Amino acid sequence: MRGDGVLLLGGGFIGGALARHLAMAGRTVHVLARRGFSLPDVFVHQGSVGDRVLLERLLAGCGTVVHLASDTTPGVSAHRPTRETGNIVATLRLLEAIQAFPAVHLIYFSSGGTLYGDPVMLPVPEDAPLSPLSYHGAGKAAQEMFLQAFRAQGHAVTVLRPANTYGPGQPLRSGFGLVRNVFEHVRTGTELEVWGDGEAVRDFIYVDDVVGACTRFIDCPGDNGTYNIGSGEGCSVNQLINLVGQVCGKMPQVRFQPPREGDVSQVVLDITRLRKAGWEPLVGLEEGLRRTWNWLLQG
Repeated sequence: MRGDGVLLLGGGFIGGALARHLAMAGRTVHVLARRGFSLPDVFVHQGSVGDRVLLERLLAGCGTVVHLASDTTPGVSAHRPTRETGNIVATLRLLEAIQAFPAVHLIYFSSGGTLYGDPVMLPVPEDAPLSPLSYHGAGKAAQEMFLQAFRAQGHAVTVLRPANTYGPGQPLRSGFGLVRNVFEHVRTGTELEVWGDGEAVRDFIYVDDVVGACTRFIDCPGDNGTYNIGSGEGCSVNQLINLVGQVCGKMPQVRFQPPREGDVSQVVLDITRLRKAGWEPLVGLEEGLRRTWNWLLQG
């Protein structure tokens, strides 16, 4: 028997946007996060996946779990691979708890930007080899392997691999979230450090489009697929900087630094599979940048 609630693990950028969207649609939404916060019509529980009693109480009323929690970014674990073990252990604890609730549908947020390394072909499809260059990507790949075994035991698991997600509500984090960081340097008139020559190609996706993709699978409780979430189009770091300059009416100051270990040179996601499931990205990059800049100005 499935509960009608949705449990989000992690209340960060994407999790907050998803929680607000689901609550506005009338869904019962629970968020389990390490830090307490407040969202209208959302039940927020401060704690961790390691709290088995709390987790099982929430699972009893929720038919869907969306696992967005992560303690690391590629930069955080760049020289400290053991930092990734916390993410892996948290996922394994979640799988142990869900075993007692076989009707629960698990949606796991992986990474479309780090799993594939430097792919042989672009855009890169979901069945391409996983060749992460960073420990963060390797951690995501390891969790996906455990989820594959969990599927083999009869549990419904959807894996989502989003591209570089940006948009209103994204917090400022050093070395992570390129769009947010470029805007911040324009706002403050400070110098932006670019690792490499700026010709690295990325796939950028607006946060509302990621929320839209995830919502589709919340309504498909038997899904067992793996899906890229991206724009399907590449944009170099230099092109992004120029677009930001056009949106803001002011170009950011840039200082180029030597390339970093673990950074991929180019990745663009093939989104054919998700399109066949009825999803399309609705917000283009320039429009998404304008919305994000306006949000920052209003803040």
